[in-house]
Amino acid sequence: MPRTGNLGERDNVDVHAKLDELRRTVEQARSMPMSASAVVNRGDVLALIDDIRSALAVAFDESDRVVADKEAVVDQGRREADEIIAEARNERERIISDTDVYRVAKRQAEDVITKAQAEADELRKETDDYVDAKLANFEITLERTMDAVKRGRERLAGRTELDQLTAAEADSIVLPDHLEN
Repeated sequence: MPRTGNLGERDNVDVHAKLDELRRTVEQARSMPMSASAVVNRGDVLALIDDIRSALAVAFDESDRVVADKEAVVDQGRREADEIIAEARNERERIISDTDVYRVAKRQAEDVITKAQAEADELRKETDDYVDAKLANFEITLERTMDAVKRGRERLAGRTELDQLTAAEADSIVLPDHLEN
C-alpha cells in the first residue's frame, strides 16, 4: 500500500492519522492461506513506524515547551507576587507612625499577600491542569501505539507455528479442490 502525507513537514504529521494508516496497511495486507498471518511491505510499515516516531518526538518537544511555558508563567506570577509584597511593605513603612493606620496597613498588607499567594497558586494549578491534560493525551497516543505494536508482534509470532510443521504434517493437510494444482 503506498504511503500518503507530506513527510517533509514534521509538524504536520498526525500520530492518529499515521496509526490509522498503519492499521489499514496491516488490514489490507495479502492474507496467508489457512493462517491469520498476512504479508506486509516491510518498508511501508517501517516508514509508517518512523513517521509515528517522528510525530511523537514533535509531540514530546511540544510537551517540553508547554512545561517550560508553565515555569515561565509560574515565575511571572511569583515576580508579581513579590512586587505586590514589596509594595505592601513600603506602604506599611510609610504609615507606621500612626498606630491605627499601622494596624490597617498591616491588615491590608496581609490581605494583599494572601491574595497574591492565592493568585499564584491558582496560576500554578491552571498550568498544572493544562500540562496534565496534554500529557494525558500523549499517554493515550503512546498506549494506542504500543497496543498496535503488540498486536503486530503477536501476529508475527503466530506465523512461526506454520514454519515448524514437518514435511509429513504439511503433506497431510488436505486442501480444497480449487486450491490444488
